[in-house]
Amino acid sequence: MKERIEELRRLLKQYNYEYYVLSKPTVSDQEYDTLMHELIDLENEYPEYQDENSPTKRVGGYVASEFEKITHRKQMLSLGDIFTEEEVRAFDKRIRETLKTDKVEYICELKIDGLAMSILYEDGKMVYGATRGDGITGEIVTENVKTIKSIPITINEKTTLEVRGEVYMPRKSFERLNAQAEKEGTIPFANCRNAASGSLRQLDSRICAKRGLDMFMYTFVDADKFGITKQSDALNYLEKELGLRTNPERKVCLGIDEVLSFIESISLKRPNLAYDIDGIVIKVNDMTTYDKIGFTSKTPKHSIAYKFPPEEVVTTLEDIIFTVGRTGKITPNAVLTPVKVAGSVISRATLHNEDFVNEKGIMIKDKVIIRKAGDVIPEVARCLPERRLGEEKEFKMITHCPVCGSELVKHEGEVAHFCDNIHCDARNVESIIHFASRNAMDIEGLGEASSELFYNLGLIKNISMIYSLKEKEEELINLDGFGKKSITNLLNAIEESKSNSLERLLFGLGIPNIGQKTAKMLAKEYLTLEKLQEVTYNELISIRDIGDIVANSILDYFENEENQKLIETLKENNVNTKYLGIIETSDNPFKDKTVVLTGSLVNFTRDELTEKLEDLGAKVSGSVSAKTSFVVVGENPGSKYEKAKSLNIKILTENELLELLK
Repeated sequence: MKERIEELRRLLKQYNYEYYVLSKPTVSDQEYDTLMHELIDLENEYPEYQDENSPTKRVGGYVASEFEKITHRKQMLSLGDIFTEEEVRAFDKRIRETLKTDKVEYICELKIDGLAMSILYEDGKMVYGATRGDGITGEIVTENVKTIKSIPITINEKTTLEVRGEVYMPRKSFERLNAQAEKEGTIPFANCRNAASGSLRQLDSRICAKRGLDMFMYTFVDADKFGITKQSDALNYLEKELGLRTNPERKVCLGIDEVLSFIESISLKRPNLAYDIDGIVIKVNDMTTYDKIGFTSKTPKHSIAYKFPPEEVVTTLEDIIFTVGRTGKITPNAVLTPVKVAGSVISRATLHNEDFVNEKGIMIKDKVIIRKAGDVIPEVARCLPERRLGEEKEFKMITHCPVCGSELVKHEGEVAHFCDNIHCDARNVESIIHFASRNAMDIEGLGEASSELFYNLGLIKNISMIYSLKEKEEELINLDGFGKKSITNLLNAIEESKSNSLERLLFGLGIPNIGQKTAKMLAKEYLTLEKLQEVTYNELISIRDIGDIVANSILDYFENEENQKLIETLKENNVNTKYLGIIETSDNPFKDKTVVLTGSLVNFTRDELTEKLEDLGAKVSGSVSAKTSFVVVGENPGSKYEKAKSLNIKILTENELLELLK
């Protein structure tokens, strides 16, 4: 019986490959289902022959309590965006100048509107599937990945490699899912991308298995170790040698004119594709040039994403309502007759401020043109006064806060109106949401809905009260929609947030005009919150990139008595107020030095090493000059290595660097 089980697995794997990768099925759905049911029955009858790599494991059945985090073996970079033919040609010009050539061979691929995924195979077997996350750290969603039938659990070669691609929801699956939601009276998904993301993050893999997800592979890590030097060859290898699915809608283009022709042809095909795309990825095909072309901290310079012009539709602006942000900023928002734009149903769009509405001449009941900026954020592009019927009403800016009733004010230099009442409920809720957000204190489980609920119940009235929630554990557990497990996880996340570095706390406090970058800069400069509280105006403006507005925002915040009490309460709850990044050593060789990185690193991503060196007081530069102190050389270094040698600049291998970092 073991032989029959193995034969069924082999046949089903082959049929999956023919159906999902080659799009050339050789058996009917009925034949396939018959074989699958036979295998399921045999595996149940003979459990000693169970195999985690069996095709039967795709039906789902694993329920996770939470997703495990993983640091990617190599950073998953994002791509820069361009929107016009001029920008496409400028990209080509920069590449040609860098490579000193008249014409570059590119490969153009469709930019699937889905979720980036990394899958590791060892000895030909799937080890894990992980989301991109922030590019450095993702979430392991292996059980859900295994339910996607186009992704083989074992590949054709017993090798170890990490493949990357885009998980997406086909339009037919999306329509079927939303039809079911409508039937059951649940909230439908706004678009295919949200549906794909929501499906992959289901803790119960049986739910994901029913969603009809799919995946295209677009690269694999360290292709050069397989003797592959071109992106087009990498895609062919993934499909023909390993049995992985790639998108056939791609083209190798010699020169930028061929690229532009491909963009035009795909833009005509776009409405009839079986999946959503939001652009074309343009890559230099020769992978051996990538190091020479270079990277930024977040994006490769050898590739770019051309984004299609936003789709525009006409709808009616039914009303204008106002929302209050955490700083008290009042934002007018358009209430629209629901309309589908770029795959999403839009019923609201920001109108920014009073000046924006008046400059556009927008009236209530106007016909307006809606589009998505970058295919993401809905915005009112313009109104259509020629289609007015006489029932339209003029817009009037409110004079008092729609939540607390306080009189609104306009601050010097600001176009927006503000509610300055620090006790305003709307401001307080938004402040709690911001403090707990991923880029601030990263308190998982304290999102918008739970923050608003806890505030309305009086459990949290300001951010310091977050750290008193443990005293109300029983009350929290008994709330509708919560339970012991979810509350335990929340309280653990709150406890863990106490040990965050100072820059997260600074950003979380919501000081006006202080974003993540400025918060990190201030934390590195002053090291403790106590020192920052004592800083003077002249000291602040002497710091690069901090001007009059930011300096006064900082001083005003720390001079406020309510804020002082808030900070004291946070300290009493043992929230860390120190910067944890700086490594002070007496023999630090990197302090005040300029360092350049080149080549592929083994022990770090570029971002990780850059942050580590900056924490040691170094400046990490993208180019070599006479002022460069060190050049750190990884595998396959580019021209920076040669230039460093010609200038007699000290060169460090990665191993030598590791020794210095000990």
